[in-house]
Amino acid sequence: MAYDRYVAICRPLHYGTIMSSRACVKMAAAAWASGFLDALLHTANTFSIPLCQGNVVEQFFCEIPQILKLSCSDSYLREVGLVVVSLCLVFGCFIFIVLSYVQIFTAVLRIPSEQGRHKAFSMCLPHLAVVSLCVSTAMFAYLKPPSLSSPALDLLVAVLYAVVPPTVNPLIY
Repeated sequence: MAYDRYVAICRPLHYGTIMSSRACVKMAAAAWASGFLDALLHTANTFSIPLCQGNVVEQFFCEIPQILKLSCSDSYLREVGLVVVSLCLVFGCFIFIVLSYVQIFTAVLRIPSEQGRHKAFSMCLPHLAVVSLCVSTAMFAYLKPPSLSSPALDLLVAVLYAVVPPTVNPLIY
C-alpha cells in the first residue's frame, strides 16, 4: 500500500506502467509467501510444545505468548528464534514503508498548492495510522516483559492489533 501511494504521488504519470497487474501480483505473492512462512514456523513450534497446565487460553484466540504460558518445557530459545525471524520480516516491511513515506512526504511538501498537499496527505495518513497502530501494539504484545503481563492488558493489546486494523480497512481504502 505504501508503494502504491508512493507511485501515485511521486510518479503519477508512470503509475499505469509501474503498478501493472504483474507488479501487483508479485507484491501480493511476496506478502502472502512471507506471511505463510511466518505462520508455518509459529504453528510448527506451537504444535511441538508440550502443554502441562491445561489447554484453556485466557484470550479470544490462541496467541503465541498465551500458549507459551501453558507450556511446561523450556521453549524460550525456540520462540526467541522465531520472534527474531518474524521481527526481520516485519522490520524489512517497516523500513520499506518508512522509506516510501519519506519519499512521499518530500514530494508532497514540494506541491505548491495547499489543496494539493491536503489531498495527498489525506490519502496517506489513514494508511500510516493503521500501520503504526498495528506495528506498535504487536511489538508491545510480543516484546513486553512478563512483569507487565495481565489478562486484561493482553486482551486489549490483542484486540488493538488483531481486530481494529482489519475493521477500519474498508473505511480507509
